Amino acid sequence: MGKAGNNTDYKKTYSDYLNRKKMILLTLFLATLLMAFLSINAGAMKLSIRQVIMGLFGLGNENSVAVVKNLRLPRVITGILAGAGLSVAGCIMQNNLRNPLASPSTLGISNAAAFGANFAIILMGAGNILNTGLGVVQIINPYKVTIVAFICAMLSTILIIFLSRLKNFSPESIVLAGVALSSLFSAGTIIIQYFAKDTVRIAAVIFWTFGDLSRASWQEIWILALLLALALGYFIYHRWDYNAMDGGEDMAKSLGVRVERVRLGGMFMASLITAVTVSFLGIIGFIGLVSPHISKSIIGRDQRYLIPGSALMGSLILLTSDTLSRVVLSPKTLPVGAVTSFLGAPLFLYILIKGVDKI
Repeated sequence: MGKAGNNTDYKKTYSDYLNRKKMILLTLFLATLLMAFLSINAGAMKLSIRQVIMGLFGLGNENSVAVVKNLRLPRVITGILAGAGLSVAGCIMQNNLRNPLASPSTLGISNAAAFGANFAIILMGAGNILNTGLGVVQIINPYKVTIVAFICAMLSTILIIFLSRLKNFSPESIVLAGVALSSLFSAGTIIIQYFAKDTVRIAAVIFWTFGDLSRASWQEIWILALLLALALGYFIYHRWDYNAMDGGEDMAKSLGVRVERVRLGGMFMASLITAVTVSFLGIIGFIGLVSPHISKSIIGRDQRYLIPGSALMGSLILLTSDTLSRVVLSPKTLPVGAVTSFLGAPLFLYILIKGVDKI
């Protein structure tokens, strides 16, 4: 009887544990939806709640419908997808390398994309900029910039993956190699800018590096959505492998996990989604570093819940940052990359101070 009672208590405790995780995910989901609605309602043109709701269905005033459906809705969806993608990428990198400082930025992927953008804008003539008359500056040939930035980001990814397959190259060494690659690509970027003679193209480079959610058209949004769905599906499929790897490489191998193969696949998918996001939108810092740690502090290390939790947290933080960037100095818009870094740096320092031994 006592044994049966213990089993019942254990099942109840485990059920409460799962319910608590699910409630946290539900709360994050609802918070993200609320922030998405607030973000659609934020901007230089003031809209009522009724106008926003009607605009989402293509009803009401023609101007409000155009602002909601053509300008703000794509931006919000981009923020949700990009925030989720960068955050999940950071989560997987930290797990696979067993290093809390691993992220798209510390592994050199973001700086590699920035180098590619500089190369395309300054040396390949994709850098003329156009003032649209609405206070927005656009790069005339964004697809050339995106393609070259993506190629360079994937080059950094391939180098990281190659290093990860070396026998004596530890996960800690991979992060250090990422820092070295970041310095290398940053040096290349500085050299290109130093010898550039066209100040307009230099201005275009600076504009690209700011990070901007409004750059993505519906075509880029669909690409991001498809890639994010594939990546999330892959990560969730390997959730038990990641849980085993979180306990150490030896333990994972004893449980039958093919550590090298799982790490290689996870790093490739995480780097791919980062490369595409950065090449589309520019550099958006700290999302991939801070969001997984915040999620880990409230939902725990169980990858079954940490992966979707990190995705929702990344979306929430990026949407909040983008909304602030549009309302703080309205009608002017701050670079969202600067806002994420401004919010992310103190948050990350707080996490390190409060729980450095736990991350």
